Amino acid sequence: MSAGRGGGVRGTRLPRAVRERQMMDAAVHTFGRRGYRVASMEEIAGLAGVSKPLVYLYLNSKEELFTACVRREARALRASVRDSVDPRLPADRQLWAGLTAFFTHTAENPDGWAVLHRQARTHGEPFALEVAAMRDEMVARVASLIGAAAREAGTAGRTPELAARDMTGLAQALVGAAESLAGWRHEDGTVSARDAAATLMNFAWVGLGELLRGERWTAR
Repeated sequence: MSAGRGGGVRGTRLPRAVRERQMMDAAVHTFGRRGYRVASMEEIAGLAGVSKPLVYLYLNSKEELFTACVRREARALRASVRDSVDPRLPADRQLWAGLTAFFTHTAENPDGWAVLHRQARTHGEPFALEVAAMRDEMVARVASLIGAAAREAGTAGRTPELAARDMTGLAQALVGAAESLAGWRHEDGTVSARDAAATLMNFAWVGLGELLRGERWTAR
């Protein structure tokens, strides 16, 4: 028996779930580093330590394998952010926790983030739809936090006027900034998750605070 590069052992009988996880890990690594078009099923099989026919037996096709990778990585990122947030905290602390978890997860799983942020978005349906669903969930969550902040400000005696469209637009901008910052962190390699989260909080939330106090920028 010979061990594969991904830690699998040819000829060893493993539970199906374990074998599938090995193949998925190898696929995420390969797709993230090589790209969807260039990555081959043979390369993925070699990294997982299994035969190429076994990959097809378990996961049917390259397209279905990539879709499964996108779904798995999206679920993991959503769960990481969701589980980090205590809904009993004020809106700004919830956003801080979510951003820190987002930047931590993307740094610890660079191949998964590459699959979601670069590969899936550039190859059309059904891959892009999977990522869009994840992003829509994040935008909705951030918009709800902005709405909570507006309510908190109103309770404090201010009179903010934020329409649903304003909150959604601000949430879209904040999520887009987080995605861009995560990509920059990946290239830079020296910025911690907490520093990245603090940068975005200072950029977005401090400005939002002014907006909730009734300050609006206008072109003159």
